[in-house]
Amino acid sequence: MNDNVISASNPAATLREKLVAAEQEVNRVLLGKKDQVRLAFSCLLARGHLMIEDIPGVGKTTLAHALAAVMGSNYQRVQFTSDLLPADILGVSIYKREKDLFEFHPGPIFCQVLLADEINRATPKTQSALLEGMAEGQVTIESQTHALPQPFFVIATQNPLDLVGTFPLPDSQLDRFLLSIRLGYPLPDAERELLTSVSRAGILRQVKTILTPADIIELQADCEAVHVSADLLDYIQALLAETRNDQWFESGLSPRAGLALLHASRAFAFMQNRGFVLPEDIKAIFPWLARHRLNATSGFNTASEEQIAEMLEQLAIP
Repeated sequence: MNDNVISASNPAATLREKLVAAEQEVNRVLLGKKDQVRLAFSCLLARGHLMIEDIPGVGKTTLAHALAAVMGSNYQRVQFTSDLLPADILGVSIYKREKDLFEFHPGPIFCQVLLADEINRATPKTQSALLEGMAEGQVTIESQTHALPQPFFVIATQNPLDLVGTFPLPDSQLDRFLLSIRLGYPLPDAERELLTSVSRAGILRQVKTILTPADIIELQADCEAVHVSADLLDYIQALLAETRNDQWFESGLSPRAGLALLHASRAFAFMQNRGFVLPEDIKAIFPWLARHRLNATSGFNTASEEQIAEMLEQLAIP
């Protein structure tokens, strides 16, 4: 492990040092994907949920496992399949004859980090079982509301929709994911290290717990204090307005997406040890926040990265 990594057991380690150490630890597991790892941490600190979309075998599940391991949180994994039912995620009430009452048995959603693996292999009805929990931090089952542990962070992996046996996520479900990132193929040097080093599974078992749930809640609060100038709020509004222009997309970003962009930009600036947001932070976050929320005018299900990049290029930065 890198000598600069600060163990969570070291009382002298500041929250900032722990955050840096956690990022380094995940980068030790997922080679050559520093940008995606930083985006994942930004999503967590912005109180959002993360979608990782790519072909099988590029490290989606590895990233999710590594994030959960460094966070030291209560972790559950659900493998989504076509026969998965909402009760398999939320839980079920079972009648106890000796007590003459129904006893609720919580499902795997009652955790702090939930990995929804291959989420689009389940039916839309099962996918939507996560919706209330992601939006409100609670679930309602048989008219009873149950609070979820905090922090609550969903990491979903998704295969490309053109693969056999996948179901598109409902728009309302997609909108609850703050960011949707792609990993892509590794660079040659990183791939060579993958081929010659021990297995990722072995390295994952050695990942150290660095952050605690209380640390994460405190870091999330610190991110909310990151300064955003009035000019940058104008820039965010200009971006939202531009997506609503028929030239680019079928329909634009909602006000909720604008709030998500604001929170994610603050967290991204915080990850870079700054107490203020720069236009570059907004530009770095925007493609990963917008792509899964926008439909291209050309008829594709989602906007292309080229469309979004062209729009950002044409819109003046204040």
